Amino acid sequence: MINLLLIVFIISLLYLSIANRLGTYIKILSFQGFILFGVTYLQLQEINPWNLGVIMLETIVFKAIAVPYFLAYLLKRNHITKEAEPYLPNFLSLVIVTFIIVITILLADSIKDSHLDKIFFVVALSTLFVGLYIIATRRKIITHVMGYLIIENGVFVLSLAVGNEMPMLVNLGIMLDIFASVLILGVFLNKIGDVFKDVSVDQLNKLKDY
Repeated sequence: MINLLLIVFIISLLYLSIANRLGTYIKILSFQGFILFGVTYLQLQEINPWNLGVIMLETIVFKAIAVPYFLAYLLKRNHITKEAEPYLPNFLSLVIVTFIIVITILLADSIKDSHLDKIFFVVALSTLFVGLYIIATRRKIITHVMGYLIIENGVFVLSLAVGNEMPMLVNLGIMLDIFASVLILGVFLNKIGDVFKDVSVDQLNKLKDY
């Protein structure tokens, strides 16, 4: 069942690569949050029930509900157009993301380590690279925030592989990371939205020191 959920997670990355609307990005992030909720429950059943409850609560509340809601608020607050405005065509993006996934599969297969859970490694590494790809190929600042959150999801997947040994340490760090990144970048985005009508990376070259 865990493998099935992780495969669905990989499919969501492929769908993300061809999404044109920011609302779709937010829905995919929320969907990934629910997938990670299921993976967390199935993977960490051996740990203390209290710790498991805290981790699952963090996953469902922040990743699946709070963060997507906050991003949707930012879209409405700053009157941002709904188009993601990628630099590359959708088909080329799909090819590149597929290539990324294939490369991570080959890399995981080349590692001979009995302690390495390869499917977690493939999903985590693919998610990290896809998040970086989203940041590099989208014009709007808010899509860079979403790319960063995708990267964080990849880190979370990787942490689940060792979550039975140190669950609280890993997830407290992730929770702090979520708070810091989303709130700081959200404030930054609000300030940019007060200055520019359309929040685009191209507008940043107009910022000057006075």
